[in-house]
Amino acid sequence: MVASSSGQAPAARRLHAYIDEAGVRSHSRASSDHFVMSAVIVDDADAAAAQRFLATLRKELGRQPGDTLHWVNLKKHEERVHAARSLGAQEWATISNVIVCKRHLAGGLDENQAYLYTLRYLLERLSWLARDSSAILTYTLAHIVRMQLAHLRQYEAALKGQPTQISWGALDPKGGKMDQPKRIEMLQCADLAASAAFAAFNPDRFGNTEPRYVKELAGRLYRRGYGATSLTSYGMKMHPWNANTKAAYPWVAAL
Repeated sequence: MVASSSGQAPAARRLHAYIDEAGVRSHSRASSDHFVMSAVIVDDADAAAAQRFLATLRKELGRQPGDTLHWVNLKKHEERVHAARSLGAQEWATISNVIVCKRHLAGGLDENQAYLYTLRYLLERLSWLARDSSAILTYTLAHIVRMQLAHLRQYEAALKGQPTQISWGALDPKGGKMDQPKRIEMLQCADLAASAAFAAFNPDRFGNTEPRYVKELAGRLYRRGYGATSLTSYGMKMHPWNANTKAAYPWVAAL
């Protein structure tokens, strides 16, 4: 690293990941078949461009300035396509998803454990992205019911004592934050990304899925290297990813 004219090393590049989820965490028969956790990663230098994107998207969708954008409130198919396509066109955005295919897993985790286990997979990928970019990454989670910041801190501490693939040196040592989309507007982008991916996997009440939304995001999905796993190991991490899930979701690898 080259020192600045003041004799001090230049500040490290800073990235921020905004994380939200879609689906039900629990593993009951009545719960959703899938649980999705998604991160939209933004370089701090691009924060203003990201804010302009959200302001423009609100206007295009007929919302008022400052309105909180929630996928669930986009009732029309064309609105959802437009939101996904617009986010997918933003060069400042990188998106990483973890898709948990619950019916292909054995049970045994409560909803908090399931959430945190999914977060582990996502943190691995976020840390690799930051490490490869010579950056430090901070992350903010959309606050969810029955999950407290104390749980996150305990889990982060536990992970540091386990043999994970997380590159801790690339993550902010202060740990993650939790907040609300109405306060941290970039969490609204994470809501769009997670919901778009969820619609591609989880059937609606008629048994239909809608992969188009996530296909509109394909250009912004985190890819690393080349080959068959450049996407499914990074931007679309499937859990589990075995012969059964590969057969069930053949379109994922083609994104």
